[in-house]
Amino acid sequence: MPLTTFHKTRLAPTPSGFLHIGNAYSFALTAALAQQTGASIVLRIDDMDRERVHPEYVDDIFDTVNFLDIPWHEGPKDAADFETHFSQRHRLPLYEKALERLVATGLVYACDCSRKQISEQYGGVYPGTCRRKGIPLDTPDVSWRIDTENAASIGVKQLDGSFVYTVLPPEMQHFVVRKKDGFPAYQLTSLVDDLYFGIDLIVRGEDLFPSTLAQLFLAALLREDKFLGVTFYHHGLLKDGDRKLSKSAGDGSIRHLRKSGYNSKEVYGMIGRQVDGILTHWRDFEQINP
Repeated sequence: MPLTTFHKTRLAPTPSGFLHIGNAYSFALTAALAQQTGASIVLRIDDMDRERVHPEYVDDIFDTVNFLDIPWHEGPKDAADFETHFSQRHRLPLYEKALERLVATGLVYACDCSRKQISEQYGGVYPGTCRRKGIPLDTPDVSWRIDTENAASIGVKQLDGSFVYTVLPPEMQHFVVRKKDGFPAYQLTSLVDDLYFGIDLIVRGEDLFPSTLAQLFLAALLREDKFLGVTFYHHGLLKDGDRKLSKSAGDGSIRHLRKSGYNSKEVYGMIGRQVDGILTHWRDFEQINP
C-alpha cells in the first residue's frame, strides 16, 4: 500500500558532540521517507542548550550531511547562516509565548529540587514533590514543571494512519518545560519548532518515543491540533554490542570515519550490515547516494 503524501519532515540534530553512524541512519531514513512521500526536508539544529553547544559540533553537522549526500530544502546553508538566521535563540519569543500559554492552564509549577536530590531520593523519577509547595514561578534558580497527574492516554499517529495509544512513562511524569537557567526546555522548543516549520512527518529513534508523548501532551494542553495529527516513525537504534551509539563514542563518529578514508557508500554499507535483514528503504538510500 502506498504511503501517505506529506508536506515537510526534518533533520533535527543537536550540536553537543560529533555525529555518529546512528545519526546517519536516522538522516538516511528521513531522506528516504521524504523521497517516497513527497515531503521536503527542513534542517533544524537544536542549540538551546548553550553550555553543550560548540562551534566545531555545528560545523560537523554540515560536514556530515554533505558527506552523506543528505538533501535539505529549508534551513541554514552553513554554520554562519545558522548562527545569523536559524539558531533557536532567534525563536525565543515564540517559546516564551508558549510558556505563557502553559502557565495560563494552571498546570505549571516551580521546582527547586536538584538533579542529585532527584537521583538519590527518587531514583531519578521525579514524583511531583514541589507541586503543592506553592513556590512562586519568579523564584530564582527554579525549574518549571508541568503537572501530569491527570494526563490522559496519548495517541501517536503511525505511518499507516493508525494511532497507538499509551500513557506518559515514569521518566516523563512532571517533566521540565523551563530550565533553571530560564531557557525553555527541549520538549517545548521541539514542539514549537515543528509547529513553526509546518512539520507533518517526524522520523526519530525509538529512544525518543517518551519525548514524542511529552510533546503530544503539551500540544493537547495548548490546543495545537495540527501537531496532534503529525505522523511519527520511530526507528530502531544501531548499537555497538549492547551499547547504544552515542556522540561520546568518538571512534564511531562520521568525522572519524571520514578522516580515516571511508567514503559515504562504505558508511552506508556499515549501517546496512548492522540493520537486521537490511533496511526496506535501502534502495532509496542508494538513490540518495548513488
